[in-house]
Amino acid sequence: MCNASNYDKLDDLLSKIPVEQAVGTRLAHDITEIRPGEFKGPSFRRGHKVEQQDLCHLMRLGKRHLYVLDLKENQVHEDDAVVELASALAGPGVTFGGRPKEGKLQLTAAYSGLLKVDAEALVEFNLIPDVMCASLHDNVPVNKGQILAGTRAIPLIIDRGVLDQAVTLAAERGPIFSVATYCRLRARLIITGNEVYEGLIEDKFEKIVRHKLEALGAGLEETVILPDNVHVIAEHVHRFLEAGTDIIVTTGGMSVDPDDVTRLGIRQAGVETMHYGAAALPGAMAMLAYKGDIPIIGIPACGLYHKATVFDLLLPRLLAGENPDQRDLASYAVGGLCLNCETCRYPSCSFGKS
Repeated sequence: MCNASNYDKLDDLLSKIPVEQAVGTRLAHDITEIRPGEFKGPSFRRGHKVEQQDLCHLMRLGKRHLYVLDLKENQVHEDDAVVELASALAGPGVTFGGRPKEGKLQLTAAYSGLLKVDAEALVEFNLIPDVMCASLHDNVPVNKGQILAGTRAIPLIIDRGVLDQAVTLAAERGPIFSVATYCRLRARLIITGNEVYEGLIEDKFEKIVRHKLEALGAGLEETVILPDNVHVIAEHVHRFLEAGTDIIVTTGGMSVDPDDVTRLGIRQAGVETMHYGAAALPGAMAMLAYKGDIPIIGIPACGLYHKATVFDLLLPRLLAGENPDQRDLASYAVGGLCLNCETCRYPSCSFGKS
């Protein structure tokens, strides 16, 4: 919330001066221009810093005196303040531009990647009076130029001490906002299932996985269809690891059915860590394992029937070089329930966002 005293004292900051003496001062209100049949609107907006070349224009508008803001040394105009705020909030991959409008600026993605938000630090930032910032959720894939957050100085005039407090917090806790680039771009896919291997049913997983990878800038280097055989699965995991693979995706064999042996084959391949089960629906039977720094993610059968599953939540993080663990899988409990809307709006919905 803003400090009401800022408004109580605003009148004390207004001065009426001849237009010729206004260079370097800031306008206290918009100045409207009307050109019949051509234009009607503000030629100069509140807060505009008057420059020498503005004087003739102002005089043509009939202005002989201006009401300007007489700022003290410890006072900062909202448009100047928000530039400092945006600069402190923006980390790697985050940018802003354009002139502030009414003390507001938008932060945008400098390139495509995974948005990272330090939510705890952002709350602390918003507890400081007279400043605010609102953003998208953490761990959301974003495209170059996409709006990530908006920040502003709330009152027209902000105290320098308060502004410095907000800027310092953002700098010390930062980066509050950053965009992680995708670095694991070479993927290989293992599709398991005797019925698919023997040609009894047609595989539909490859098209789905390829589309999801390519949407994030990754490529599907190779796909194999394997029987439900522990040793064969383990051999292909080894081969993929030796082939310069950044991420291995597997489909099928994720349930508790005795015939579903994909997890056993992955474990036999010598993975150091395996997490089975996620607090998300659809996707509760997902698997996430690691062999060194290489993630192996198992998609349960629900990936065939639902546009969005836990795979969509984990894949951007894995491509960005993160290694989610069991706690991360459990943290999807809040927000991890897909509502199965008649028309899927993912990612513009609550799924995966806490």
